[in-house]
Amino acid sequence: MTTTGEIDLDAYFRRIGYTGARTPVLETLRSIHLQHALSIPFENFAPLLRHTPRLDLASLEQKLVHARRGGYCFEQNLLLSHVLRRLGFKVTDLAARVAWNAPPGVVRPRTHMLLCVDLEDGRYVADVGFGGLTLTAPLRLAADIEQPTPHETFRLIAAEGGFAMQALLQDTWKTLYRFDLQPQLLPDYELSNWYVATHPESHFTFVLMVALPGPHSRMALNNNQLTRYTADAPPQQRLLETPHELRSVLRETFGLTLAGTPDVDALLARLTAPRQA
Repeated sequence: MTTTGEIDLDAYFRRIGYTGARTPVLETLRSIHLQHALSIPFENFAPLLRHTPRLDLASLEQKLVHARRGGYCFEQNLLLSHVLRRLGFKVTDLAARVAWNAPPGVVRPRTHMLLCVDLEDGRYVADVGFGGLTLTAPLRLAADIEQPTPHETFRLIAAEGGFAMQALLQDTWKTLYRFDLQPQLLPDYELSNWYVATHPESHFTFVLMVALPGPHSRMALNNNQLTRYTADAPPQQRLLETPHELRSVLRETFGLTLAGTPDVDALLARLTAPRQA
């Protein structure tokens, strides 16, 4: 991928709380991947407010690093791609067809971004942008190997000339997405980004989704329903009933402080409005 400018590594590392080595080796990749996932939430406020996220480096840095916002897959993984390249990693940007919650037989477009990182001991998949099931560790690019992460266990299986990403959830393997190793360029992501941010049937345009893993659990917000997921207990859910409560959870649970613009205020009011019987 051709880029202009260089990312401010110091600012990025302050954002994710990373103080480790900057050498392009597996341990560095693992540490940065985890800290990024734990620090920068998945969120889709831009499409909900009828804005298409910008994917140039300056915009990514301003939003996710300096403004301490989050973003969805294109923003998250493009930012990580810039970081890894600056550190000397060999990175290939990839695309995937999301299978999560898709009806049987439905083929979706390539609207998810992930990364392939080449290291001396092999290739690894990195992905810090898959919502409530975002990877918290890179996976070796090898089929049929169960790979534990700080959260769930994942695996890749051979599928349709490429791979399917699966997560072990309550003793059942669930497919998240399917991908191959065809390199993608920024214009490919610009097209998919415009589609998911503007198409009337894209759930990013009408459902609030915010997610962030913690050290021992995952937190997810779907409109005004907050859910805490842990490996050894049923999900814990809570309905947020006022804009103030929703804004407090966004700030305290997900680290998101949104400017008090009329658009945001109106959105939070709509999301917490009582449902008509």
